Amino acid sequence: MKKIVSVSLGSSSRDHQANVELLGEQFDISRVGTDGSLDNAIAKLKELDGTVDAIGLGGIDVYLYAGTDRYALRDGLRLLDAVKQTPVVDGSGLKNTLERQAVAFLRTSLGIKLRGQRVLMVSALDRFGMAQALVEAGADVIFGDFIFALDLDRPVRGLAEFEEMARRYLPDACKLPFQFFYPTGKKQDRAPQPKYPEYYEDADVIAGDYHFMRQFMPDRLDGKTILTNTVTAGDIEFLRERGIARLVTTTPDFGGRSFGTNVVEAALVAMLGKTWAEVTEADYLRLLRELDLKPRVIEFQVA
Repeated sequence: MKKIVSVSLGSSSRDHQANVELLGEQFDISRVGTDGSLDNAIAKLKELDGTVDAIGLGGIDVYLYAGTDRYALRDGLRLLDAVKQTPVVDGSGLKNTLERQAVAFLRTSLGIKLRGQRVLMVSALDRFGMAQALVEAGADVIFGDFIFALDLDRPVRGLAEFEEMARRYLPDACKLPFQFFYPTGKKQDRAPQPKYPEYYEDADVIAGDYHFMRQFMPDRLDGKTILTNTVTAGDIEFLRERGIARLVTTTPDFGGRSFGTNVVEAALVAMLGKTWAEVTEADYLRLLRELDLKPRVIEFQVA
């Protein structure tokens, strides 16, 4: 049995463990939250190094992407550097493959005509593959990174403008503590603090990282589709109470919840027997075809 552990800066209240079978092989998958403590996360990574088959970094990214540009987060690199033996990933390999496929799934399997649909992409920098796929599908996308992370009330439309904004702000922003612009630890458990609700209210589809969208979410999201990543049973009920029509998670249900892309990517890397740097996009795509992973869909309202 292969052992996969996700070490997350998120709340330990979201910890979970599951045994799953992938292509005939058994996997013991678990998540360990460190409640926002970078030092505790580094200590846990050092403890796990060399004792498990692969490690995922949760609640943080090592790299952010905008077009062909890649930006390294200072705190993400600190976590990555703590692991010397075990393959370690942050989920970005799947964000550029599996999450693109999730956008296609909305159109082909759910019949959602994305062309002309208003989409709020709350955080495109950590999910550029999803953002790009939505634009290519003809959706009217607002990129919310600078609105919600940097408190700049400037809606960005179009990939070219988004990439220019990234070049202007990201080199300095990446040097800041990660907690400056992303909710970690106990902040993930507190009630949302509604902010810029008009962008949520105007959207047909709200897409991107769950914690990022939740932190400023208004009380009502009636009739909207949510395209996101990791959700627990409590998160599903939270969204139901806000009146959403449909929840789609880019990763499947493992043991009663959807794990983050970092967890699924760690499992794939363990299956391949390679380091993160050695894995190619073709490797991911081949395994995804063999696994035939499908997004998780929960219909709250039937149109």
